[in-house]
Amino acid sequence: MCNEYSSKVGAAAINEDFTAAGIELRASEGAPNLEARDSIKITDTAPIIRMVEGGAGDLVQRRWSWPGPGGRPVYNFRSDGREFATGRCLIIADGFYEFTDPADKAKKRKDKWRFTRGRQPWFCIAGIWRTAPDVGEAFTMLTTAPGPDIAPYHDRQVVLLDRADWAAWLDPAVSAKTLLQPLPAGSLTVEQVG
Repeated sequence: MCNEYSSKVGAAAINEDFTAAGIELRASEGAPNLEARDSIKITDTAPIIRMVEGGAGDLVQRRWSWPGPGGRPVYNFRSDGREFATGRCLIIADGFYEFTDPADKAKKRKDKWRFTRGRQPWFCIAGIWRTAPDVGEAFTMLTTAPGPDIAPYHDRQVVLLDRADWAAWLDPAVSAKTLLQPLPAGSLTVEQVG
């Protein structure tokens, strides 16, 4: 499951691309200072877009994961068969990582693989957010069965949404089942990074 991703996307690029996608963006908490990061890990704060009254998107920064049963962080959430009538959000990313057992059995560390969206410099991952008593507002990434680009590396994958589907994902009237699908073969580029 994805437990690390990157986001080096600036506020100007986010605003420009969301405007092109027909989504007005607001920053209800003021313009966030979006630090370029190669590594965003569980419990870190990162940018998301969520829907606000009037149909606009709200750019905020929130914690990745909320405490689940036994206090374990809920950072990935299975989307299979669910509709998510509330709390949908878009997670801003330019890459995500998966880890596999090392090909060289003498190595102690897992192999690290970075996935990007081909020619697109950045993308959005489908997520949900909620308020958790212990940590306040937090988000998690939705997962689905792996597409052909991910299957050799993991048996699940985060849901990457096409830009044409960003507005639909933020609209709870649109069925989640129509959007939460793996991407077709050749949609992702993968490279070993560690």
